[in-house]
Amino acid sequence: MLTRRDVLIVLGGGIGALTFGPGASGGTLEPLRVVGFAGASNLPFWIGQDKGFFKQEDAEPTLEITPNSVEMAESLYNGRFDLALTAIDNVIAYDEAQGEASVPAIADFVALFGVDDGMLSVMAAPGIGSLADLKGKAVSVDAMTTGFAFVFRDVLSKAGLVDGDVSFVKAGGGAQRLERLLKGEQAATLLNAPLDLVAEAKGYVRLATVRDAVGPYQGIVGMARRGTAEKMRTPIEAFIRGFHAAVLWLAESRNREEAASSLMRHMPGFDAALAGTAYDRLLDKRTGLFRDLRINREGVETVLRLRSEYGLPRKSLSDPRRYIDDTYLAGALKK
Repeated sequence: MLTRRDVLIVLGGGIGALTFGPGASGGTLEPLRVVGFAGASNLPFWIGQDKGFFKQEDAEPTLEITPNSVEMAESLYNGRFDLALTAIDNVIAYDEAQGEASVPAIADFVALFGVDDGMLSVMAAPGIGSLADLKGKAVSVDAMTTGFAFVFRDVLSKAGLVDGDVSFVKAGGGAQRLERLLKGEQAATLLNAPLDLVAEAKGYVRLATVRDAVGPYQGIVGMARRGTAEKMRTPIEAFIRGFHAAVLWLAESRNREEAASSLMRHMPGFDAALAGTAYDRLLDKRTGLFRDLRINREGVETVLRLRSEYGLPRKSLSDPRRYIDDTYLAGALKK
């Protein structure tokens, strides 16, 4: 069982501290600056580093953890990072001038490959037995204009709650939302795996899964600016090959124990039981990491439906192809 101190170590270690330096190649590998969010969904990255899959592809990525989607978008747009591991909704939001960050023009963000469907659950404080019990309470989101906030609103509406029945509080990325949930500052939030498992280990309640509530959903993708991606096609494709090799290695059940050990090294506070459960969740054949790294078009259609309904200014969005460039994944995996 995680203590509160352990949880805070996990969260603190996930905010800006997970930055990996250059490899042992003496600077001969292709550098790539990657930004992502805290959590074990970074496991393929860590395995790619630990097992040398990136190095084998002449890639030298570094990973820095961002506290929220607004800072992520601004940093990617301004060139601090080359690639982001983030929700595809961020691609759509900023390409449609609906994002919350201070980006001076419509962004040229594009999704290059898929990672997962978000693996999202509504987690609530002990004693809350249903979504309906959230009426009159505060719940937390990353930012009000993000797709995960739209998902949360849609889940609540399907339970009969309308805008105004709950109050939404901006709390940042999943790590920050988990911390505030554990402090009792909000009654519920939306968490991805395995942060939901951390909450569950502390007695918090899973009220719904997004997969069951809204259907197919595209969550995390590899996102870049189109111009940056084109200039860095070689290191990006090398990164995709290394990332894919790590996913395939993780998918081999014989590697479960070693993968769990990697989780415990990279996420202090995870014990063997929690790390094993996190591995099982992340590598579930039906609901876990995408083995082929393809973007789920049906899932993108759900993202577009939600953004059409909740995004501002209002737009009718329906064509996933506008936000995806498959040529990087195809180029990476043909070799």
